[in-house]
Formats: sequence, structure tokens, C-alpha cells
Amino acid sequence: MAYIEPSEFVTKMVDSGESKVYMSTKDTFIRAYMAGAILGLAAIFAITVAIKTGSPLIGAVLFPVGFIMLYLMKFDLLTGVFTLVPLALIDKRPGVTVAQVLRNWGWVFLGNFAGALTTAFFMSFILTYGYSIDGGAIAAKVSAIGESRTLGYQEHGVAGWLTIFIRGMLCNWMVSMGVVGAMISTSASSKMLAMWMPVMLFFFMGFEHSIVNMFLFPFSMIMGGDFTVMDYLLWNELPTALGNLAGGFLLVGLPLYLTHVRTSPERKLA
Repeated sequence: MAYIEPSEFVTKMVDSGESKVYMSTKDTFIRAYMAGAILGLAAIFAITVAIKTGSPLIGAVLFPVGFIMLYLMKFDLLTGVFTLVPLALIDKRPGVTVAQVLRNWGWVFLGNFAGALTTAFFMSFILTYGYSIDGGAIAAKVSAIGESRTLGYQEHGVAGWLTIFIRGMLCNWMVSMGVVGAMISTSASSKMLAMWMPVMLFFFMGFEHSIVNMFLFPFSMIMGGDFTVMDYLLWNELPTALGNLAGGFLLVGLPLYLTHVRTSPERKLA
């Protein structure tokens, strides 16, 4: 394992954020689409494993394979660009403006959502033989998750909305630690291990990930979940995405940048 010092890999984080701003619309969308599709498949894989083994922990241990696959292919999740792209803005990289940051986030959001929705359609189709039979235990489980993570939060009003927001923060704190952790080494196996641990933690703890939810909630609605599109958007996707932004940038990207790029002078001792 070739370890890279934080001062070096944090500069790589800023470089990565800048490169995403300059990436073409086509490449941005394709990479985001594939990331959303793969993460959706990883989510239903982990849920299937948890149901069939009776162990949510085993599902959480195996979920990171999807995250690792999309990272190694250089595909982009909204949670990742929330953390990396603003660093290029505060570092005053040429051409990086607020409008360009928002453009990147918008295209990645659309790509992630389209990819996750595609996987939701594929999985709902094969579980029901073209919607001709019941989806079974997996469909029932996902429908219950969808209802509890929309209507369940709604029952608590503002406190429920803030709960989702904080769960979103905690989620992208861990997911972004996985993204950053993969930069500490040039070895593929070391990158995988560094990503595995924090991603497993967020999934097992039930924190809210906006792209996983882009798959989970449409799939839940197709499978008979009793909630509306507006319930999903207002009582899950919106607060989750905002929490993901706050967690990734404020708890990972910004602290690393301030202490490893904008390092203060050493103290002078008498």
C-alpha cells in the first residue's frame, strides 16, 4: 500500500472538484446515470441478502460492493460532488463559479435519478414477471421502508423533517469519508478497504442517502407503497439531499481543506 499524505490527497480533492466542473454535459450525465443505476442495484442486493439471511448486518457488509464498482469506474454520485466541487470554488480555481457548481450538481442529480429509476423498473419487472404477479417478500419489505421513511417522518412534523436532514448529514459524512479514503492510496485493494468501512457503517445505521432513495422510493411506489410522489419529495428526498450536502461539505471537504490546504503557520514558542 502506497500511503499518500493528507496535504497531497486533499489537493487531489480540489483538482477533482475542478475537473468535474469542466467535464462535458454528456460525460457528466453518463457517469451520473451509471452511478445511480449501480447503487440502486447494490441497494436491492443488500435488502435481498438481509431478508434471505435474516441478518441486516450481512446486507450492510455486502452493500459497499456497488459503491466500490462505481468509484473504480469514475462514475459520479451527487453525494460525492457535494463534497468535492465546492472546494474548487473556495480555492478560486479559474472558471469555477457558483453557477457552474450548480450546473454540475443539477446534471449529476438528473443522471443519478434516471439511472436509479431505470434499475427500479428493471427490478420491479423481474420480481413480478412483467407486473403479472405479486412481488413477494422483497416487494413487501421495500414498500414498508418507503412508507416508514416518508409518512413515518411526516407524523412528527418539523422534528421528523430535521431527523431526516441529520440522518442525511451523517450519511454523507461517512460516504464522503469513503470517497476521500480511496484517495489515500494508489493500490486498488487499499482503496476498496478504505471505502468499505464507512459505507458499511452508514447503511447498517439506516442513515439517509439521496441516491439510494432515488431507487428505493420509486421502486417502493411501483411495488404498492402507500405514499405519493410529493410525500417522497418533501418528506425524504429534499431534506436528505440537503443533509447530504451539509454533511459532505461541512464535515469532510471543508475541514480537510482548511487544515491541509489552508494550513495556518506553526506556533512560535519562546
